[in-house]
Amino acid sequence: MSPEGCPGRFQSDRRDPEESTWPWSLCFSETAPNIKEVCKGMAYYTVCPQRNRRGWRLVQRVVLATGMVLAATAQQPRRSPDIPKTWDKAALKDWATPLAGLNNRPTHISPKKYYSLSVENRRTYPVYYPGREPEDYWEMLQHVGPKPLIEPDKLKTRADWIEAGSRVFIEFDDLHLRTFDAKIIAAARARETFEQMNAQPLPDGTVYGLRWVPTKEGVALSIQNCSGCHLLYFSDDTPVPGAPSLAGIARGRRVPLVGAILEANRAVTGAAPFLMGPESLGARLYQAYGMPWKKDDINERLKTFTPAQLRPYLAAASLGGAINRWNGSIFYPSKVPDLIGIKDRKYIDSTATHLHRGIGDLMRYAALVSFAEAADFGPYAMLQPNTKRAQARLPDEALYALALYIYSLQPPVNPNPLNDNARAGEKLFRGEGCAGCHVPPLYTSNKLTLAQGFTPPKDKPATLDVLPISVGTDPGLALNTRKGTGYYKVPSLKGVWYRDHYLHDGSVASLEEMFDPDRLKDTHAPGGFTPPDKPQRAIKGHEFGLKLSPEERKQLIAFLRTL
Repeated sequence: MSPEGCPGRFQSDRRDPEESTWPWSLCFSETAPNIKEVCKGMAYYTVCPQRNRRGWRLVQRVVLATGMVLAATAQQPRRSPDIPKTWDKAALKDWATPLAGLNNRPTHISPKKYYSLSVENRRTYPVYYPGREPEDYWEMLQHVGPKPLIEPDKLKTRADWIEAGSRVFIEFDDLHLRTFDAKIIAAARARETFEQMNAQPLPDGTVYGLRWVPTKEGVALSIQNCSGCHLLYFSDDTPVPGAPSLAGIARGRRVPLVGAILEANRAVTGAAPFLMGPESLGARLYQAYGMPWKKDDINERLKTFTPAQLRPYLAAASLGGAINRWNGSIFYPSKVPDLIGIKDRKYIDSTATHLHRGIGDLMRYAALVSFAEAADFGPYAMLQPNTKRAQARLPDEALYALALYIYSLQPPVNPNPLNDNARAGEKLFRGEGCAGCHVPPLYTSNKLTLAQGFTPPKDKPATLDVLPISVGTDPGLALNTRKGTGYYKVPSLKGVWYRDHYLHDGSVASLEEMFDPDRLKDTHAPGGFTPPDKPQRAIKGHEFGLKLSPEERKQLIAFLRTL
C-alpha cells in the first residue's frame, strides 16, 4: 500500500506479486490534473515515488514519450473520407445501359470537360410567402453575400458529413436557372402571384420550391434541385425527405414562377442543364426528347408544339407523379422515384438507365441530371449550335455528402397496423407468387423484366440481371424514349402506403385501382397519368391479383400498406 498522502494513490484490482515489478501497459488520462495520474492500463496500480523511485522514473519517461506521440498525432492532418471521383473515366465506361433499338450507350462528356466546369459552392435561402417574411430578412439577403454550402475542413465525423448532406439536399438549387430578372423577383415577393395559383405556405411561412441566392452580383431567384422533386409533405405538413414530391397525397403543393424562370433562361421543362438559343419551343423540345434514329418517331410532333399544346401534357404527367426530364418524354412519362432505400437498389431509373454499384454512382447520377446530361447517342448529336451546356457544378465533396445523406434516409412511421386482415393479406402475397419478384425484406428482386415486344441483344451487358418475362405494362418509356433500354426494373414495394402512384408512368393512382379489374377495360378512367386526348383507356399489364375476390383484395392491400 502507498503511504497516506501519496499523490499517486490509485485503487487496484490486481497487483504484481512484487512491488518492484512495474507494469508496461499504461496510458494517461486526457483530463488528468498532472502527469502523475496514470489510468486504465491492464490494471490500476499503486504509484508512489517515495517508495518506488525507479518505477516512478519509468512512469515519467513513459508519460513524456506518450505526450510527445500524442502531440505529434495532433499535428498530423485530419484523415478525410475516401471520396470517390464523381466523373471517373473508368466508372463511366460501362455505367449506362445501351439504348433499345440503337444498342449504343449515351455518350457522356469527358472528365476533362466535366472538371473544367466552374465549381459552385454557395448557400441559398428560403423564399417566404408575402406577409410571412421575418423582419429585415430581405435586407439581410442584400448584405449577407455568398456563403459556402459545404465546408469539408470542418467535417470530422460521418455524422457531420450526413448533416452537411442534408443542407445540400435542401439548399442545392438549379445552378443554371438563377435569374436576376427584376419582374420575376418582384413577382416572387407579391402575394397575388401565389393566390392566383392557390399556392399555400408551409407552416414556417416559407414557400416550397423556390430559393434566394445571394451572389456578388446581387440576389438571384432559383429553383430547388433535389428537394424540388424528392421532398414530400404529408397533408399535415410533415416533411418526408427522399419521398417523391408529387405523391398523390401531396398533389395540391404548387410552385409558382417555374415557367417564367425556365423561359427567362431559355430552358426546357425538367431543369435540364442546357440553355437554348432563340429557336421555337418545338425546336427546344425536340432537342430534349427527339429520336432521329427511330422510324415514325412520335417526337417529330414536338417540332411544331406551342405552349398551349404543351401544357396539357405537363399537367397529365404531374397527375402520375412525373416530371418530364431531359431524354425522357412528354408522351411516355416516368414518375419521380422514391429515394428512401435507394442504397439497396441495383439500378437507377425505372428503365435501369444506369447501374448503382455504390455511393460513387449515386454521386455520378446527381451530377448527370444536374450538370452533365448526355446529348449524343451513337452518331446522333441532339444539340443545336445555339444551345449551350451549363458551365457550373457542385464540388465532389458536396455530392459525396448529399449521397451519404440520401443513403441515411429512413421511411416515415407507418400508421398501418399488421392486424389479422393484413396477416391474411401476407398469406395471399406469398400464395399468389408475389414474393417471387418482390422478394422480402427489400420487396424487390433487384432484377429487370422485358418491355413488351423487346428482345435483348445477344451482347447485352453482363451487369444486367434480366428475368426472361414481361409483365405487359405499356412499353412506350422503355422503347420510344432516350431513357428506353428495353427493360423495366422490378420496383420495391416498400413505402407503397405513402407514394400513391403505381406502374412506371404513375397511371394508377391507388392500390384499390391497381387491383380493380375494371382498369383493363377501354372505358376505364385512370386516376393517374393518361394522355390528354385519352381521358378513358385501359391500363394494361401486371394483372396479378385481379382475379382475387373483393375481400381478398382488401386483405392484400392491407398487407401492402404495412410495408
